[in-house]
Amino acid sequence: MSRKIIIDKYQGNTHYSVHVIDSFGQEHHLGYLGINLTMEDVDKLSKEIWSNEVKREVDPLSFTIHTLHQHDMTRGVLRGNRDGLD
Repeated sequence: MSRKIIIDKYQGNTHYSVHVIDSFGQEHHLGYLGINLTMEDVDKLSKEIWSNEVKREVDPLSFTIHTLHQHDMTRGVLRGNRDGLD
């Protein structure tokens, strides 16, 4: 995965949301451009994140929940529920 800086503006919003993605694919939200960030801040913070990259370990509970969810999807439990909470 490559490193990226993503700057999004949502419809009707006057500020831009800034996210940095490191080489492990982990997303870091820096803040909002115009409220608390300038482009110089974005450049400085992104370089700091990229110079200190560490792959986060998945905690056992998150891994177990993900595995059970995948198992339910393959069994067909999460398809076509009447309540629409899939």
